[in-house]
Amino acid sequence: MKHAIETKFVAAIDTSTDMLACTVARIDGVDGAIDVLASGDHLCRRHANVELIDTLDATLVRAGIAREQLDAYVVGRGPGSFTGVRIGISTAKGLAYGANAHLYGTSTLDASAWTAWLAGVRGLLGVAADAMRGEVYPALYRLDDAGVCRLFDRERVVKAAVAVEEWAGRADAAELQLTGDGLVRYGDRFEEAGLTSCIDRSLWWPSGEGLLRAWRVGAANAGDVAGYGDPALVLPIYTRLSDAEENERKRLGLQQSARSEISGVAEELAGRHLQFRPMGPADAEAVERLERACFEGAAHTPWSAEQFLSELVEPAVPRSWWVAHDDGELVGFAGGMVVERDIEILDVAVAPEHRRAGIARKLLSHVSYDAQMLGCETASLEVEDGNTAARALYEALGFAQAGRRPNYYGRGADAVIMKAELPLVLPVDAASPEPTAAVVRAWPLVEPERTDEETAELARRRLVLAIESSCDETAAAIIDVEGNMLANQVSTQIDFHARFGGVVPEIASRKHVEAIVGVIDAALEEAGHALGLSGGTVAPAELAAIGVTQGPGLVGALVVGVAFAKGMAYAANVPIIAVNHLEGHLFANLLAQPDLKPPFIFTLVSGGHTMLVHVRDWGDYQVLGETLDDAVGEAFDKVAKALGLGYPGGPIISRLAETGDPKAIEFPRALNRKGDYRFSLSGLKTAVVNYIEQETAAGRTIHVPDLAASFEAAVFDVQYKKAWAALRETGAREYCIGGGVAANPHLRKMMMKKLGRQGVRVTLPPQGACTDNAAMIAEVARRKFERGEFASLNIDADPNMTL
Repeated sequence: MKHAIETKFVAAIDTSTDMLACTVARIDGVDGAIDVLASGDHLCRRHANVELIDTLDATLVRAGIAREQLDAYVVGRGPGSFTGVRIGISTAKGLAYGANAHLYGTSTLDASAWTAWLAGVRGLLGVAADAMRGEVYPALYRLDDAGVCRLFDRERVVKAAVAVEEWAGRADAAELQLTGDGLVRYGDRFEEAGLTSCIDRSLWWPSGEGLLRAWRVGAANAGDVAGYGDPALVLPIYTRLSDAEENERKRLGLQQSARSEISGVAEELAGRHLQFRPMGPADAEAVERLERACFEGAAHTPWSAEQFLSELVEPAVPRSWWVAHDDGELVGFAGGMVVERDIEILDVAVAPEHRRAGIARKLLSHVSYDAQMLGCETASLEVEDGNTAARALYEALGFAQAGRRPNYYGRGADAVIMKAELPLVLPVDAASPEPTAAVVRAWPLVEPERTDEETAELARRRLVLAIESSCDETAAAIIDVEGNMLANQVSTQIDFHARFGGVVPEIASRKHVEAIVGVIDAALEEAGHALGLSGGTVAPAELAAIGVTQGPGLVGALVVGVAFAKGMAYAANVPIIAVNHLEGHLFANLLAQPDLKPPFIFTLVSGGHTMLVHVRDWGDYQVLGETLDDAVGEAFDKVAKALGLGYPGGPIISRLAETGDPKAIEFPRALNRKGDYRFSLSGLKTAVVNYIEQETAAGRTIHVPDLAASFEAAVFDVQYKKAWAALRETGAREYCIGGGVAANPHLRKMMMKKLGRQGVRVTLPPQGACTDNAAMIAEVARRKFERGEFASLNIDADPNMTL
């Protein structure tokens, strides 16, 4: 096993079930024997994020070692609870990152089997882990005195009834012993099928020592399966794509509008550059034409539209096919099928006039990412020996020749078989973070050497790292105590969510887990360059504090940032600061106007929130009114979706409104009464949808720019009138705005013009600070740091937090 000599003390944690597993052990550097020093395993339903760090700390105290002595962490990668797995992995990533220590992952199912083995169980063992929704993660093992042996290839999820039927139908069913937390919910079903032999109930959950055993054996058998110990490379075990992704593959192409017959793109999106989405049945003919054009004169026989359709409509094995379109034209595609743990790339083609633009790489990144979500570990393909350009591309992605098929494409045209480990070697694209791009690096990192002057400068600057993960951006920023922004990194998921017409919480959470280490890497490196440190990047222990968005937002997304920040803060021994995301949007105005001071009126207009606030002082906020239903950003997205314009709706509608007449259509202004600062947009949204349906039914062409401009006018007119009324009532002479919709140029111009005429100074946040970012979180965290407002390490995400 790699790193065996160096590893002396290891902590194992898992939160993928109701059991919070936590064990600290000494690993013998010669024979690898595990000596458990202390254990903190205990049942902890839905409180893992609150209790994990405290449990680890208490376990270390009982073990008699300090956190600085830990050489490595082991974490359960699931499968298991959606949120639970992410809490454990995110915390472990933070711990390993903050301590510059190794991080290894292992299967929670394997850990459950080893937990039974440690208790003396031998023979055939079935682990039925609870997957909720009437499903289980079934896994069979053979246990003997030598240890635990897997009897399956990869983790999977099935209906509980399917697992019962499979196991009851085995010839050796009488020998089968059962364990796993799935028995709590579905045990009676197994018993009714005659599967009555269950091990002691106290052993149904994975233990910390079981994790250590599973990791040791897995690493020894697979040459360190966890991947070099780098926390960036440890990810949850996925048994399938998300529900949204699976539903999308069924839906896409079946409900296309008349304006998207070929590309799947509405005419209004024709100007959008290089969009990527899953292939649908409606693409079959266009893909066939592109296939024939690309392979004209080649030995490769082009696929027909019928062949592509057969790949998409109820295939026998999992498939992943993606297309790229530019200016409404389909310009590339790629796809493959899953065979055991390998994704076989079946076809890749890019229109000649669009080559050398990274399209093939991007397509393959989507396909290989789907493959990883489906449990694949490798990718393979065949390429004509004489196709030097294609071979060079594949080699750059990490493929290497693994064989040859003579005359496969005809006499003298050999096929070269190429194979690559997943993830592929792909550049990190911050605008669309498909996590196939983790760079294999030496880990732990070399500790930086600082001059006395650099050490003194870092102490004087007192750097605060801020982490934001409330929705679909993973962001990190670093600010010094004087307010100088030294780093600001944002990795957005917009492209990934666009095909669903909105943010999918499960995918957002998953992407944060995958991106967070890379984003923080980039922020620490950027800060190191900004400070001119000769030793390079800033080290976690050189930070003065770590701030993190606690809420509001998507709970699955928030827990990733909070858990990572707590782990990193604990390991680096620096304080943590909890930040209100809404307050972050307010403080974003200080990035443009540092002398902004209360009292003033603030309007928050984002995808999830709309509110009017009287800021009486920093930290003293009077919410005058909030939305009763849809937020402004949400209304933009819903109207854009009704028009078939895609996601996010704000930028698209804004662009269309530039050439439209805001007075063309009279849409309602809700709650437009004096003294009423509440907002309601559901009626406006319904009015727009009704207008679209009426015009369509009458056979009239909708002038989309006029509709967009009229819709914007209805929304912004209410925003202005309520803001002006609040300014008059409170006597404030300052106004500012925040949130993603604050980037809308028409809203910004209108507020500046109309309120400026009234003698009100209007402050607008920088365009880049309107959408979710960590710079605004850093400004709040810096001020809290100055006041000594630190949080405890048992804080949890608060999705319903308000000002």
